[in-house]
Amino acid sequence: MPRAIWKGAISFGLVTIPVGLYSATDSKRPKFRQLRDSDNSFIKYKRVAERDGEEVPFENIVKGFEVDKGRFVIFTDEELEAIGKGIAGTVDVVQFVNQEEIDPIYYRQSYYLAPEKTGVKAYKILTEALREKGMVGLARVAIREREYAATLRADEDVIIMETMFWPDEIREPQFEELEEEVKVSKEERKMAEMIIDNLTSPYDPTEWQDASREAVQEMAQAKLDGAEVITPESPQPTGVVDLMDALKASVEATKQKRAVS
Repeated sequence: MPRAIWKGAISFGLVTIPVGLYSATDSKRPKFRQLRDSDNSFIKYKRVAERDGEEVPFENIVKGFEVDKGRFVIFTDEELEAIGKGIAGTVDVVQFVNQEEIDPIYYRQSYYLAPEKTGVKAYKILTEALREKGMVGLARVAIREREYAATLRADEDVIIMETMFWPDEIREPQFEELEEEVKVSKEERKMAEMIIDNLTSPYDPTEWQDASREAVQEMAQAKLDGAEVITPESPQPTGVVDLMDALKASVEATKQKRAVS
């Protein structure tokens, strides 16, 4: 059984459910270490002071909040703990909303919330109620001295908590190119809609694989086996320049792909 990242309680209304927080995802991106080319010795990084280049031990490192360029206010661990003390240890549900109301851009990281033994019944009641109503809970939670907005949703028998960005952390999409007046014909839009229709199918996560990770693993194995490493060629442009021609060609290509699948 995985170790809980954090232990606390879900609080909604007057009900408190003791839970543990567990990571719901596991990054499998290829990880590379920096080595010295002459003997493959690991490269280590040291914590050094910018002013004199001297190495700084952990006990001499403090946390500074930059109030102006180059001006810092120092915070102790106790002060930071006190800031989040009001919600520390709780997932405080403050309202329930339809999941469709939340733009996916707000989602940050997914976690499982699993009940402690004393809270299994209350946990199941909340899970079934969320599933039946099709709603998600909006909550506040403090993890590692930082407060997050979060959602709670039922996924079969488990509650998934997704931490969120605060609204002022979302950047406005400001692009000069989008301000240009561009006329789109009904035929062009219809072609794009046909491509979408031809590529529409139910989502099956098992069909999605990380091709770049597999390529790294295969190439690494080939290097170990002493085989010749062949680098795949990049796909070449088709030469289609006219937008309407490209749309028509795409409609035909996606139609054939749909017929094969």
